[in-house]
Amino acid sequence: MSNFVKFVPNKKRRKKMKKQVVSPLLGKVLQKVASKIGAIVVMEPKWGIVGQVIYKSGQKRYFRYSSLDINRLGSSEIAKDKDFATFYMKRMGYAVIPGKTFYSDHWAKVIGSRDNIDIAYKYAQKLGFPVIVKPNSGSQGMGVTLANNRRQFYRAMRFIFKRDRVALVQRPVRGKDYRVVVLDKRVISAYERIALNVIGDGVSTIRRLLEKKQRNFAASSRDTRIKIDDPRISEKLKRQGLSLLSVPKKGERVYLLDNANLSSGGDSVDVTNKIHPEFRKIAVGLTKDMGLRLCGVDLMVSGDISQKPGVYWILEINSAPGLDHYVKMGRAQEKIVESLYLEVLKSMEK
Repeated sequence: MSNFVKFVPNKKRRKKMKKQVVSPLLGKVLQKVASKIGAIVVMEPKWGIVGQVIYKSGQKRYFRYSSLDINRLGSSEIAKDKDFATFYMKRMGYAVIPGKTFYSDHWAKVIGSRDNIDIAYKYAQKLGFPVIVKPNSGSQGMGVTLANNRRQFYRAMRFIFKRDRVALVQRPVRGKDYRVVVLDKRVISAYERIALNVIGDGVSTIRRLLEKKQRNFAASSRDTRIKIDDPRISEKLKRQGLSLLSVPKKGERVYLLDNANLSSGGDSVDVTNKIHPEFRKIAVGLTKDMGLRLCGVDLMVSGDISQKPGVYWILEINSAPGLDHYVKMGRAQEKIVESLYLEVLKSMEK
């Protein structure tokens, strides 16, 4: 069961959100490229997070954050709910990750379910540790944790339940992490996501290497903020017998998170021209089957996406996939982002 009650922030909290969370990139890009097709983009000036697109034909379309006026409402809402989306994907025969949904103690009582945090722990024991714990809604890897024991499991679940009433417990799968973006029956972008990592120089501590990586992000105009005090980083290092004060050997790569989201400091490698035709077919077919025109299909592939599909899983789908991953690699890739959003802008009018 999904959580349909939306949290409405007060004025003070909204100001904080605007300062810390909201990125005006989408609006700026659309305003820049709209003139190429004779369209106008009108942004709401106070918050800068919603906009109106006025086409030459007089047609009007809207967007909010990265949610564009292109997908049907019902399909978009289901895509936002990992549990519901997984149910339909599994029913249609797509390879999804084994797992189950559980609820905060309060919400379990409200809906009359026994599937609270303690039952979730029993399920995790049945699956066998480690397990993946993630919020049922949300994006950018927030709250996604690899729990290796009881203490980590309860801490991760409680963290999720401060923000979401529904959590997923899943069996972890290994492979390469990809995002494939589909627009109107064709793949317009595909990239591999690599988890936050540092490469040793034989002298610097991991903390210093992270600080250096953050400076490099800033120098390339990438706005990602690495949370060095993230408990998931310390847990990941601990499992490797390391800490933030450890000094990796020269050339040694140390991974600091289990999830590969770019917003948490991960890197991306473009594979749009390398993706195997069968994977293209899978991504386009899934997008259509879920009633979407624009969709980010997240895949975990045991092997490489350039090869014919063997073992793989659909991690989740996203009905509002940001196309700014190239910018996260640096402003030098801004032209790619503009060309992608121009394609989306053209499709929105249909």
